[in-house]
Amino acid sequence: MRKALRWLLALTVLIGTLSTAGSATAAQPEATDIKDRLLAIPGMSLVEEKPYTGYRFFVLNYTQPVDHRHPSKGTFQQRITVLHKDVSRPTVFYTGGYNVSTTPSRREPTQIVDGNQISMEYRYFTPSRPAPADWTKLDIWQAATDQHRIFTALKPVYDQKWISTGGSKGGMTATYYERFYPRDMDGVVAYVAPNDVVNREDSAYDEFFANVGTEECRDRLNGVQREALVRREPLEQRYAAYAAENGYTFKTVGSLDKAYEATVLDYVWGFWQYSLLSDCDTIPADAKNATDDEIWTSIDTIAGFSFYTDQGLEPYTPYYYQAGTQLGAPTIVFPHIERKYIRYGYLPPRYFVPRDIEMQFQPWAMRDVDRWVRTNARQMLFVYGENDPWGAEPFRLGKGARDSYVFTAPGANHGARVAGLVDSEKALATAKILEWAGVASASVQADPSAAKPLAKFDAKLDKRGVERTLRP
Repeated sequence: MRKALRWLLALTVLIGTLSTAGSATAAQPEATDIKDRLLAIPGMSLVEEKPYTGYRFFVLNYTQPVDHRHPSKGTFQQRITVLHKDVSRPTVFYTGGYNVSTTPSRREPTQIVDGNQISMEYRYFTPSRPAPADWTKLDIWQAATDQHRIFTALKPVYDQKWISTGGSKGGMTATYYERFYPRDMDGVVAYVAPNDVVNREDSAYDEFFANVGTEECRDRLNGVQREALVRREPLEQRYAAYAAENGYTFKTVGSLDKAYEATVLDYVWGFWQYSLLSDCDTIPADAKNATDDEIWTSIDTIAGFSFYTDQGLEPYTPYYYQAGTQLGAPTIVFPHIERKYIRYGYLPPRYFVPRDIEMQFQPWAMRDVDRWVRTNARQMLFVYGENDPWGAEPFRLGKGARDSYVFTAPGANHGARVAGLVDSEKALATAKILEWAGVASASVQADPSAAKPLAKFDAKLDKRGVERTLRP
């Protein structure tokens, strides 16, 4: 009996000691240095920190489940970056939908709100790819859940308002994230985001190319594109020599001939995606009398003969996999080129993904997102460029949308921004971003025309060209 009492007393003392120790631990001050706070998050590890005046910039890895529906079935390391301003500022969550840059940069909403920026590499883009890669786990819901877990992990550190953003496939990503996790973000700014609701219906693109720019510019581009196919034999000889010199191969697309035609058929689309109407002066005016070198150089400069090689396609395998399983891909006609010169037409995504990766299209995926945006959009802003082919099939708002907007920047390409909108829309868009981020001044709330970015332009952080993303 005495032994039992002594044992019970000892156990009581032990429990008390553990409770006191736990209380002491909890009472200790939390880490105040931002790096320590970030690395205290379970699953977060540091790759490197890079200095930048006025900020702290971290390249990090975050442990994610390969399959969010079955977290126990393996993990992978997802690359993210943190451009840290101050925990008292709002945070912008950016993804380009592809690889993440490890060089400090600031997206337009980040400059507008003068905030922090979290940037995420899209799953399956290296190095954020599981090994071995189960490609069935690359879909828009899994990627949205990646973002949700990162947001959930970082929200206790950055506890002010959050805005998600992205351009091109990143604008699509921000939209899909909002569709699946509408309570996470306080606002969405989606730039040049295509919305291919019905994959087989692409007449909007044909109408776009029949009217974009000026007739003179269209004639120049069409002439060069046609002439490149008329002169297929001598230019393909040059292509073969170019490939041999650089060690390029064509196993994925199937042949040099298919790669050549795919590059040429990208030419007009690529011009309007990346160039401006004022750049038409750089296009040969008389294609029939241009030299082979002039035709080659124009096609290579705009479309790039290296892209449809195995080496050019490999980094984009995740994109083409998604285009062929959920996102959809455009098919356009070429009325200015006789059928005898076109052997394959626009190749579907299946030709750009290694054959050992199985693909099956899910036509309901984009219909679901489109329906949700039309009926449930809240505090969402879509920005398009007037001369960007991808804007031919945009997101649209329905009666159920609230405090949401679709604006188009005149004359802009795939690099359209809020800064390029007409003055009234630019002011309203800027005011809304400030409002959603919780940093709109009383004067801006009273008069949106007073809205301006809170951070000064920084040439290194803010200046960038059109991102080379989303091949047709």
